[in-house]
Amino acid sequence: MKLQYLIIMLASTFLLGNTRSAAQLTNTLPKNEFGLTIIDNGIDFGASTAQDSLKQMVAIDNYIVHLATDFVYATTKNFTHQKLYSKPKAYLRLAAAKALLAVANYLEIRGLGILIYDAYRPYSVTKTMWQIVPDDRYAANPAKGSGHNRGIAVDLTLYDLQTGLPLPMPTAFDDFTEKAHHNYMQLDSVVLTNRQLLRTAMEQQGFKALDTEWWHYYLPNATYFELLDIDFKQMKRLAK
Repeated sequence: MKLQYLIIMLASTFLLGNTRSAAQLTNTLPKNEFGLTIIDNGIDFGASTAQDSLKQMVAIDNYIVHLATDFVYATTKNFTHQKLYSKPKAYLRLAAAKALLAVANYLEIRGLGILIYDAYRPYSVTKTMWQIVPDDRYAANPAKGSGHNRGIAVDLTLYDLQTGLPLPMPTAFDDFTEKAHHNYMQLDSVVLTNRQLLRTAMEQQGFKALDTEWWHYYLPNATYFELLDIDFKQMKRLAK
């Protein structure tokens, strides 16, 4: 009995120690030049997700059957004219992935699917974008970090499940003009309807719209999710 009691006590101590380590993670990790904590390795990521399973990163195509992707930042055909990352995959935190699944289900009965331009994005990519376009209307300031770096923001549009073609929207992706703003109304009625349908579907599941980009949505309370700088190769091993 004494041995069993000792084993139980040791196990309890180990578990409590791990819980404390996870809860204190953001206070113990080093901070970058902006005073931000950036998780860039699997060990610290594991300690973070141990706090809350909704922080786990997941591959969205494991959740959404008709998911389509067009990763423009993996090409030179984007506003930076640079290839910002390679071999990407659409990842989000479990909380965001579940919400997006509900969006997809809502759209599917209307004959529509989701096409993703960008989801999780390593923090180092955000720094590169800011160097090229230092305007927080269109690029995230690395002094704050991006919802993409936290895995709770997604850039997307709608496409027709039968034709596979994207629906007409106000602009192309990453168009930095007033036409991309949600309050821009000088558009064809079909385009206005499509933009509103996307917004309605996303907001019904708790996503928030970015005023200046019709394609960008994010979950509120973003700072609950730590900033990540884990490349896609490593994320493939860490995500569910």
